[in-house]
Amino acid sequence: MRVAMAIAAGLGIIMGAYAMEKTTTPLKGTAPTDFIVLGMGCFWGAEKRMGEIPGIIDVESGYAGGDLRGAGYQDILNHERALRAGKATTRNHAEVVKVTFNPAKVTLEKVLAKFWESHNPTQGDRQGNDVGSNYRSAIYYHDESQKAAGLATEAAYQKALDAAGYGRITTEILPLRNYITAEEYHQNYLKKNPDGYCGLGGTGVKYPPNSASKVPHADTSSPPAGASSTAAASANAGMAAQPLEGSELNPDRQLVAFEAEHCEFCERFEKDIMSHWQAGVPIARTLNSNPPSGWKLEKPLFAAPTIVLFRNGKEAARYTGYNGEKSNFWKWLGFQLLSPEQQKIAFQQGTEPPFTASNLDEKRPGRFVDPVTGATLFYSNTKFESGTGWPSFFDPVEGAVTLHDDNSHGMRRVEVRSASSGIHLGHLFNDGPPPSHKRYCINGNVLKFVADR
Repeated sequence: MRVAMAIAAGLGIIMGAYAMEKTTTPLKGTAPTDFIVLGMGCFWGAEKRMGEIPGIIDVESGYAGGDLRGAGYQDILNHERALRAGKATTRNHAEVVKVTFNPAKVTLEKVLAKFWESHNPTQGDRQGNDVGSNYRSAIYYHDESQKAAGLATEAAYQKALDAAGYGRITTEILPLRNYITAEEYHQNYLKKNPDGYCGLGGTGVKYPPNSASKVPHADTSSPPAGASSTAAASANAGMAAQPLEGSELNPDRQLVAFEAEHCEFCERFEKDIMSHWQAGVPIARTLNSNPPSGWKLEKPLFAAPTIVLFRNGKEAARYTGYNGEKSNFWKWLGFQLLSPEQQKIAFQQGTEPPFTASNLDEKRPGRFVDPVTGATLFYSNTKFESGTGWPSFFDPVEGAVTLHDDNSHGMRRVEVRSASSGIHLGHLFNDGPPPSHKRYCINGNVLKFVADR
């Protein structure tokens, strides 16, 4: 059960008894419409992604494909638990979206191309970090032409997946039955809750171009005047996102950010972290969820972004998901890069013994940087000999450190932290030389020195 649901329950949101089945009937005098029901895992993200297609009239979250009648969200979760415990045998519903579209503006193939690209159809009874038959991939059709289109696009996408190294598609393509409209709080969920859950969003493999001639269309469909369905398909298609080449990366230590198209959290990670990357370990980005060629992931990915640290071509650690908490990411990376002694200083406000710091006697022109982020903290021309046994500086780089009250050990002091990573550096005292008369007393073992060239 997703965290957001627990929050909603805690706030006292009252769910309706049961949602009623609903069909789409065009109003008299309006343009003809069609609909298809699709399962892509969590319907929150599915609703958003399918709604991005020009020509889509409405996207509704719901449940379909199971034996339950008149069930609601909690009923379906409870039934899934019973199935997994061996206490039930009837088929559960899948979370789905009912996509209503104008066939004169968008072809069924284009709708299905977006469907295939927006989730991973090879995962069986799971999608992203949601596990269970209620999160299965599905196409539920209401006529034979939709069935034929589903099978044809499946075959076309399987070829693209084969070329990219993926397994077999597990999507079920069946007649629509027992459709139930989901509760109101599920509708347009990500618009109401911009920071809501976002799954992996896809494999990164594009639906292949020039497939339209092999895909039947419903009789109600009619492409816009002067445009062919082949041209429309070609305009929406691109090359498959191939795995990174392991030979082009750092074999000793390499970070890879596995991202997804249309993922707001990936965009946030790019803005917050990657756009000003200075860390000592290199990082690469990819839209393909396979590891770099010749390298190995310990387990499949289930959310975007996922940042994996590889050592010698093998996964050493991973950070799954990003919600804007920069300090959490840097702390994770710090635990991968720093020694136990450095970690004690950085994350437990420890202090190295005096006269033991590796940078204590460093006098070369250069700069002292954060050992995790690589951000510059102090320039060497602000370093002075204090006689205390710790590296001392009279002025930091503007904006590089933050100051905090520290009342530990029965003392009142001012703690100094790195602004970029949040790690503990040392303390500030008012007994330094001019012009600042400040002494930034810093643990040298959490400083990395970079000499001027």
